[in-house]
Amino acid sequence: MKKVSILGSTGSIGTQTLDVISHYPERFEVEGLAGGYNIPLLLEQIERFRPRKVAVATKEAAEQLRAAAKSDAQVLYGEEGLHEIAAGTDAELVVTAIVGSQGLKPTLAAIDAGKHIGLANKETLVSAGHLVTELAQRRGVALLPVDSEHSAIFQCLNGESRDRVHKITLTASGGSFRDRTREELTHVTVEDALKHPNWSMGAKVTIDSATMANKGLEVIEAHWLFGLPYDQIEVLIHPESIIHSFVEFVDYSIIAQLGMPDMRVPIQYALTYPDRMATPSERLRLSDVGKLQFREMDFDRYPCLRMAYESGRTGGSMPTVYNAANEVAVERFLKREISFLAIEEVIARVMDKHSPIPGPDLSAILEIDRWAREEARSLG
Repeated sequence: MKKVSILGSTGSIGTQTLDVISHYPERFEVEGLAGGYNIPLLLEQIERFRPRKVAVATKEAAEQLRAAAKSDAQVLYGEEGLHEIAAGTDAELVVTAIVGSQGLKPTLAAIDAGKHIGLANKETLVSAGHLVTELAQRRGVALLPVDSEHSAIFQCLNGESRDRVHKITLTASGGSFRDRTREELTHVTVEDALKHPNWSMGAKVTIDSATMANKGLEVIEAHWLFGLPYDQIEVLIHPESIIHSFVEFVDYSIIAQLGMPDMRVPIQYALTYPDRMATPSERLRLSDVGKLQFREMDFDRYPCLRMAYESGRTGGSMPTVYNAANEVAVERFLKREISFLAIEEVIARVMDKHSPIPGPDLSAILEIDRWAREEARSLG
């Protein structure tokens, strides 16, 4: 019986993680859930999975949950509550499925407490990759990737020597606007951007997929997860999302991981690693797919991806700025304060204002993150 806690249990990854767990009640026990503001869904999860501890965003939400929950679970709230779900339970594995840089501190707390991490919060490694990987190594903690692309690379590298890797390639669906020119993006709406052709994801990740910022964050995450320089990390548009990513070795042999676009598969692999188990996902039948398509990445078409590479190569505090500016820009787009193409303009302008600091500690990262957000909010 593996004990699991989930940060972000009411989001897309969190609900799919619980769906996987529900198929194997004899294998998994839920220790803690952190669910933000979605009280009705969290009540259902508490009733079904019986966690010992639960956290929500605010004191008011906690009082509402205590009044409605038919459970003796301890109800917590705020940053302290998140920290307790991350580090204060008997969980062996903590799935970090919170979207955005708010996942950084609880992830570090979980690692420091010796918990293995099912990493779905890519912003954690983008903002503070050097701190996270160093602490994980010191504590002997595994960072098990949940993103389909990083899980694919992780699986392809099993049993392989890292110094025999020539390149890794992360595949990208191209997002909601993959068949539109930049000129056609001038007046696209929030509703247009949220129509992802392949994946079911939360709003922020879906918008990031359309701008290709999501793939940029994944490139930086891959740099830290696999210890590879940016020149060895490539991105290829693959509209079908069947090949989730692949590794090319020095003899030019390629090992790829394929499957239907279903996040439950990489989630389950992180939960069961190094074991494999039957999955509720649909089987891949290549004869039904018929053909697979690929397009070379166009950095002029997707400047958010170009800026991600630039921030990663600059290093230090620049990826923190990239991530924070993007989060605020996407939030403003979803609120209809700025246009879709203004997302990349906000990121570029905030990055231009920042003088990178090498090797920032946690307090510096948090301060830089705060500054970048204020700048991104102030731009017209």
